[in-house]
Amino acid sequence: MLNFTGLALRRGSKLLFQDVNLTLHAGQKVGITGSNGCGKSSLFGLIRGELQADNGECSLPASLVIAHVEQETPAVDESALEYVLQGDTEYYRLQARIDAAEAQGQHERLGEWYEQMTSIDGYAAPSRAARMLDGLGFSQPQLQQSVKQFSGGWRMRLNLARALMCRSDILLLDEPTNHLDLDAVIWLQDWLRAYAGTLLLISHDRDFLDEVVGYIIHVAHESLILYSGNYSQFELQRAEQLSQQQAAFDKQRREVDHVRQFVNRFRAQATKAKQVQSRIKALERMEAIAPAHVDSPFHFSFLRPDKMPFPLIRLEQGRLGYDDKTILRDVEFSLLPGERIALLGANGAGKSTVIKLLAGESSLLSGKMERSKDLNIGYFAQHQLELLHAELTPAEHLLQLNPKASEQELRDHLGGFGFHDDQALQAVGPFSGGEKARLVLALIVYQRPNLLLLDEPTNHLDIEMRHALAMALQDYEGAMIVVSHDRHLLRTISDSLWLVDDGRLQEYKGDLDEYRTLLLNSKKNQEDKRLSGEDGLDAVSKKERRQQQAELRKQLQPLLKQIKSLEKRMDSLSGEQQELETFLADITLYEDANKSRLSEILSRKGKLDQELLAVEEQWMTAQTELEDQERLLIL
Repeated sequence: MLNFTGLALRRGSKLLFQDVNLTLHAGQKVGITGSNGCGKSSLFGLIRGELQADNGECSLPASLVIAHVEQETPAVDESALEYVLQGDTEYYRLQARIDAAEAQGQHERLGEWYEQMTSIDGYAAPSRAARMLDGLGFSQPQLQQSVKQFSGGWRMRLNLARALMCRSDILLLDEPTNHLDLDAVIWLQDWLRAYAGTLLLISHDRDFLDEVVGYIIHVAHESLILYSGNYSQFELQRAEQLSQQQAAFDKQRREVDHVRQFVNRFRAQATKAKQVQSRIKALERMEAIAPAHVDSPFHFSFLRPDKMPFPLIRLEQGRLGYDDKTILRDVEFSLLPGERIALLGANGAGKSTVIKLLAGESSLLSGKMERSKDLNIGYFAQHQLELLHAELTPAEHLLQLNPKASEQELRDHLGGFGFHDDQALQAVGPFSGGEKARLVLALIVYQRPNLLLLDEPTNHLDIEMRHALAMALQDYEGAMIVVSHDRHLLRTISDSLWLVDDGRLQEYKGDLDEYRTLLLNSKKNQEDKRLSGEDGLDAVSKKERRQQQAELRKQLQPLLKQIKSLEKRMDSLSGEQQELETFLADITLYEDANKSRLSEILSRKGKLDQELLAVEEQWMTAQTELEDQERLLIL
């Protein structure tokens, strides 16, 4: 289906890969991994025909439909639902033909187009688009909101939904989870598992890859290597390969021993809580795959905080929100040293509201919050990247924190975050999102915080940096609250889960797998209620719905014939009316000799006007009935 033969590709002077011979077959779901800048996105550009191979070829059947997520979203007035529906080009083209024919009274081919719409299940397209937007976190009122009213992150969700709506043979997704929360990631994961076409997925989220793909293409050392299995299986295979390299063996052992010691220390203190057991399993798995990251450029650790106050923060009867709008109420907790909390909840439920309050970026609407005078917060959020000074270098950013630090000390610290050689002394303005995120983390680590507030810290980070961050956070001795859609990170570093839902913040007793089940069951119940409300039935099978729609379409035929007949009659009456008006415009008609003829024409025109008005009313009634019946077909 998709063949690479002797393929070589360059971007500028950089050779991305060469001598690639690879075949992907229909229906395969393939994850594409590799460090930032290795050529993953360029590979997509090649498949889409935007780039040309320097050597060899990339071939695929010309008839295949390729879907991808557009990076730009026009600021249009169309509603979110209408914008996403346009992703189903087959439905949209057919619906446009039907609308135009109905508007122009051309009903000759409507029956044929109705049948085509049935064959592609097009009448269900609006409902499918609505469910898709719901899964990606859009509320019901937002479906009718114009595209230009949404922010950049939400527009990317619209573009993702539009790509999923396409009836594609190949789906190319480049970091689709970056703009999603955990709930939306779980929904997308299940949608992709059911996708019937060929999927090529660039992602640094290992849990997401594990759930979705059955193959991995690893881009490294100017080559594409295909592995069978999900990401975890790929890691084990790669770890085995690397462990056979004698030069790396000692370094691997140190990594494995470090993880094992931590696991043993943690196990000795563990209770039987599900979250604790889940975390132990994650750490045991990390022990097995540690050698796969032996050549990672990222190695850093958090130093012990200077002070560990008890408690760090106490909140009583807290009411949280903005501009007198309450988002959370009756919030109470004491945050203690060493606590590791992951916040769960739907988008907009209030997770970031909690983080911003604790970070001091917002205030309580009511209640009481006490902060320790020795509280030292390390706060990571996406807007922190924008606070970097474009003209300063990474080293100069660190110097602002410690003017007495030597250049070598600064270079050593930054090297652990992948800023080697001259990059530590380059202005950060041209840095990528991933590089800026690494620099913000480097600044946070340098300040020895006793409380970490992490709001989606893995966005823009590749798998190697995520692994290094997880390893460092395991040894971190302060308290931590994290919001992330990366379940592997949450399993690895969190001891407890707090759920933000229905205006409340409370501990969630289950684990992440149980949360996924809870979320999917909630979505299913909502859909069942929606269908029940629309159809007047508790459960209607797809087959029964198709039968009902077919029967309704049969019932529409007499109505369509009536409308067509009325339109012909209106055309005839309008023509005759124009003819009489032409006569009446002749000034000779008003001479005394033509009085009887004038009287006859005026009488005829009066009757004609009444008849045309009556026919138009009949047409309007029939047209309204037709529109009502067509709505039933769509529902």
